[in-house]
Amino acid sequence: MIVRDFHEARKTERRVADQKWESVRMLLADDKMGFSFHITTIAAGSEHTFHYKNHFESVYCVSGEGSIEDLATGEVHEIRPGVMYALDQHDKHTLRCKTDCVFACCFNPPVTGREVHQADGSYAAADS
Repeated sequence: MIVRDFHEARKTERRVADQKWESVRMLLADDKMGFSFHITTIAAGSEHTFHYKNHFESVYCVSGEGSIEDLATGEVHEIRPGVMYALDQHDKHTLRCKTDCVFACCFNPPVTGREVHQADGSYAAADS
């Protein structure tokens, strides 16, 4: 059994931050669960374009308000507490946060915790 405290994990290398966001990786690839689980906080007024070409991601909004735009179709969906979205087609998207947003996120394959976003908004493929 794995038990971790978010508040403690946030004080370790499991906290990864960049401009206007932070992600606390509660589960990583070396936990051998087949997915990684993150609590991600994104700042109000920020906009982020991501394209996880090598990962699937599902995201559940815990708090905050914003929108997600599917860049292939131009379709925009409102995000608020209780809304989940899944990037089942490696969808390139732009996330816009009106207020500070907190998300619970799962990645498959799991991330290692050392990834950085590449210029195209993706993470590199997982090591084999």
